Amino acid sequence: MGAVPPQPLSAALAAGPVVLDGGLSTELEAQGHDVSSALWSARLLRDDPAAVVAAHAAFAAAGAQVVTTASYQASVEGFATAFGLDRAGALALIRRSVELAREGAPEAWVAGSVGPYGAALADGSEYTGAYVDEVGVRALREFHRPRMAALAEAGADVLALETIPAAAEAEALLIEAEDLGVPVWLSLTTVRDAAGLARARRGELAADVFAMAADVDVVLAVGVNCTAPADVRAGVAAAATSGRPVVVYPNSGEGWDATARRWTGTGGVDPAAVPSWVAAGARLVGGCCRIGPSDIRRLAAALH
Repeated sequence: MGAVPPQPLSAALAAGPVVLDGGLSTELEAQGHDVSSALWSARLLRDDPAAVVAAHAAFAAAGAQVVTTASYQASVEGFATAFGLDRAGALALIRRSVELAREGAPEAWVAGSVGPYGAALADGSEYTGAYVDEVGVRALREFHRPRMAALAEAGADVLALETIPAAAEAEALLIEAEDLGVPVWLSLTTVRDAAGLARARRGELAADVFAMAADVDVVLAVGVNCTAPADVRAGVAAAATSGRPVVVYPNSGEGWDATARRWTGTGGVDPAAVPSWVAAGARLVGGCCRIGPSDIRRLAAALH
């Protein structure tokens, strides 16, 4: 396993902006790997771990100071279905995601990716939150707990509670994070309403969801990810009301067709927008889907 950064991420955030990586699956796909299965990049934790290491290394070489594990779509249930693994085997594979990130980017902080329940469904529902009424907070806690604990046990510096579409799932994750006692950031996927305010995909005001994290000491930052670049400023403004450092890592602005399992449209992140994000409170800045190492290099230059 590689080295661990000499200071906590919280200390770095107090000193100034920190560069996140981009879309791990985007880089793996660019390398020629098939990430279209229900497990997305998590499939490669077993099938081609060297590819995961190489993807992390590519982002680190581009200037990323935080790399995010290939566990966004990983779950005990998903690995059981895809690989026939028992619970112990599935959790071992999730822990391995931290080891591979550390190997690929030994000087970076490692963020253990904790994607929403909808990601494991592989039906695009992480962009609607349609499942939360049926599933409920208790079941969401039970679903997320094993992966969060495994990532923490493996030594992740922070858990990235990311692409969260609904207040109920944010509540479940925050309860589990507080129980675990490990640093986390909470990142919603948002849209901008007619009044220009950021809302979670399920419809709640993002500022109200971020307020839920106000008394949770383990929360290092709150913000938005997998949000269109045009909607980022509204998300940053909502997150800044929490008084916490803001995390922001938009997608390219393209749309995801869950049925065809492909991206549609065109997009990109303008590095010239980054200074305004920082001025509004952003301290963790990077990219999400369709943002590769070359994009992160330009974002890092804009930050520094």
